[in-house]
Amino acid sequence: MSDDKFAKAEETGDYSSNSDVGDVTYTHADQNPGMFRRFADTFKPYEFTPEEKAEIEAVSRKSGRTFDEEAVKVRLAKSPLNRSLKGRHLQMIAIGGSIGTGLFVGSGKALSNGGPASLLIAFALIGIMLYCTVHALGELAVLFPVSGAFSVYSTRFIDPAWGFAMGWNYAMQWLVVFPLELVAASITVQYWTTSISPAAFVAIFWVCIVLINFFGVKGYGEAEFAFSLIKVIAVVGFIILGIIIICGGGPVGGYIGGTYWQDPGAFHHGFKGLCSVFVTAAFSFAGTELVGLAAAETANPRKTLPKAAKQVFWRITLFYIVALTIVGLLVPYTDPRLIGDSSVDAKASPFVIAVVNAQINVLPSIINAVILIAVLSVGNSSIYGCSRTLCALAQQNMAPKIFSYIDRNGRPLVSVCTTLLFGLLGFVAASPAEGDIFTWLLALSGLSSIFTWGSICLCHILFRIAWKKQGHTLDEIPFTSQAGVIGSYIGFIFNVLVLIVTFWVSVWPQGEAPDAEVFFQSYLAAPVVIFYYLCYKLWYRTKFIKPSTADLTSGRRELDLDALQEELRIEREELARKNFLVRTYHFWC
Repeated sequence: MSDDKFAKAEETGDYSSNSDVGDVTYTHADQNPGMFRRFADTFKPYEFTPEEKAEIEAVSRKSGRTFDEEAVKVRLAKSPLNRSLKGRHLQMIAIGGSIGTGLFVGSGKALSNGGPASLLIAFALIGIMLYCTVHALGELAVLFPVSGAFSVYSTRFIDPAWGFAMGWNYAMQWLVVFPLELVAASITVQYWTTSISPAAFVAIFWVCIVLINFFGVKGYGEAEFAFSLIKVIAVVGFIILGIIIICGGGPVGGYIGGTYWQDPGAFHHGFKGLCSVFVTAAFSFAGTELVGLAAAETANPRKTLPKAAKQVFWRITLFYIVALTIVGLLVPYTDPRLIGDSSVDAKASPFVIAVVNAQINVLPSIINAVILIAVLSVGNSSIYGCSRTLCALAQQNMAPKIFSYIDRNGRPLVSVCTTLLFGLLGFVAASPAEGDIFTWLLALSGLSSIFTWGSICLCHILFRIAWKKQGHTLDEIPFTSQAGVIGSYIGFIFNVLVLIVTFWVSVWPQGEAPDAEVFFQSYLAAPVVIFYYLCYKLWYRTKFIKPSTADLTSGRRELDLDALQEELRIEREELARKNFLVRTYHFWC
């Protein structure tokens, strides 16, 4: 019950009206239930209407070793997740959502392995692949803003068994990332003090993320908006400062220019050095696809999601390519500090090293604070990504049913709590075995994003084939990928190439002899995904989805095609009448 409605109920003594959250009913006998009572009631299960309940129960009675496609469609279509994300949330998540340790810290090791030219080439190529992938995802998510997004698209357009593998692959990725980010945050704090146990900071950050996520999707959206805004401002500030330092405007050092591209050079370790940077670049972009996952909890995805998808171009160009160009000009790849003590050692950040070299006293602490915020942002996103995927898996009977529990505030409560509890593994930060434990946990999720992105591109290709075969035209699609279906082919091929390149550098590591342990630390996720797929395939005997019979209706919020086409026609005509600058802005933003 909203505050206004509740105030009116207090005056009249009638508490029988339904609340805004999950239809909580209060009778006169309850009198004033109070703020705590109302808050506690939001944790009760969401109450479906009698019609919705009857439909869900009817399909749920079907059982056996067959994939029940009808039941899955009904559960996903009736998912009561809260749809309160706004356009500004999606756009900021798209711009700064995946700016984390991969950019701020991981880029240091990548620079050391491949040199500044390899750093730019690898990030640019992976950026092109992500641009194609996110636009493909945007097209699908605007048309089908369903719970679970890309894992559900794999079930719908490829094979239910592959959807199962992709869902668990993605859930495991974020389940592992959450405790890793808590540990990374505690290590980042050690830049200022080492006298306090890292476990104490793990506990503080864990509680902060718990509080954010108990505010539901709106809490996630507002937190990410604030986190991303800080990261964006910090990167833009670093770019401006970097240009000044390179031109000789810093306190020490004079003009730098392209000195470090000549000595020690632009490349390091040749082609294999470039290939090793590909792996780091792919890891750095992880989380880009969260925009598509958020579509199911957006009030109007047709209006807001296209803008968010277009923002990816600017993030890739400005926050990765330009920032890393500056880094490569400011820090030589021979600097021993780039190696660091671990993959989350903030002292190994080339951003920190650059300002330390310039002897600007205050800025290293400011950049470390930004790195800390970036780490917490990724930790917050991991709760969102894992919980929504687990919930969607449960709704498809691909995970224990309890994970499908959604409360009256639209929160997948059990899935959120499970992910939060897994974060307690972060307390091994105080253990001597921390390194080994997290190395193998990270191995489980190392290639997860590559499989996810490749599947998104393949789903888009098969969707376009199905759309054409079933007599539809592109004019009926609210938002079409700017890269088109060709972009999805490019994205898919790039993802396959990254898998091949990763296999090569895992079997024959740079400067080392082949080692089975090193291989599985880099490539363990691949056999795990194949295991998921084969187990489900053999148990349920699923079949590949034929484009001619693929479902192009379920999960769509706008089913009146005539009305939709007319609305799209009017919007396109209005845009065509605008001047060149407005049309250009609309295309890119």
